[in-house]
Amino acid sequence: MAKRKLSNPLALAVLGLLIEKPMHPYEMSGTMRERVKEASIKLNYGSLYSVVDSLVRHGLIEVRETVREGRRPERTVYGITEAGRTEFVDWLSELIAVPVKEYTQFEAALSLLPGLPPDEVLRLLTIRRGRLEAEIIGGQAVLDRMTEQGMYLVAIELDYVLDQRKAELAFIERVLKGIETGALSGIDLWRRAYESGDLPTAEDWRRAGLG
Repeated sequence: MAKRKLSNPLALAVLGLLIEKPMHPYEMSGTMRERVKEASIKLNYGSLYSVVDSLVRHGLIEVRETVREGRRPERTVYGITEAGRTEFVDWLSELIAVPVKEYTQFEAALSLLPGLPPDEVLRLLTIRRGRLEAEIIGGQAVLDRMTEQGMYLVAIELDYVLDQRKAELAFIERVLKGIETGALSGIDLWRRAYESGDLPTAEDWRRAGLG
C-alpha cells in the first residue's frame, strides 16, 4: 500500500465532504452525524479540527472564506484542492481494492482464550452472543428504514457491519456448542488443566496436536 501523508479515515471523510461543496468544520461534523458516519469513522470535534489543520498543511484543502452568521463566532470555510481530489480518489480506491490485516480486540482475546476456564468462557461468550443479537436487530431496523427511503448507499457500510456481526454470531454459536458438548478440539486438555490447577504449557498443546 502507498505511504500516505495522512492515514486517519476522518481525513478521507473530510475530503469526500469537500468534494460535494466547501464547508466549515461545524457543517462537516453535522453532515457526518446526519448520515450516521460516526458509527464507522471515529468523530469528535477536537480531532476534526486537527485533521482539517493537517489537510491544509499538506495542501489537500484550503481556506475559501470566513463567514459570520448573526452573533455566532466566525467560521472558516474550506474547499478541496486538485491535490486533495487526487488524494481522495487514490486513497479510497486503495482501501476498496486492497485487503489489509486489521487487529481487532476480539481476535486478540480469542488468541488468549485458554487463559480463562472453559466454563467462564462459556458464560462470557453467552453474554457476547446476547449483545450481538441485540445489535443486529437494532442495526437491521436502521438499515431497513434507510433502504425504504432510497438511502441504501448512504448506509451501505452498516450492511457490511451487520454481515460481519452475523458471521461473528455464527462463530460464537459454534464455539459455545463445542464447549457445551465437549466436541471443541483441545477442550479435554483445557478443562483438565483448570481442574488440576496446572495450566498447560506450549509443549502440552503441541503434544495434543494444537500447538
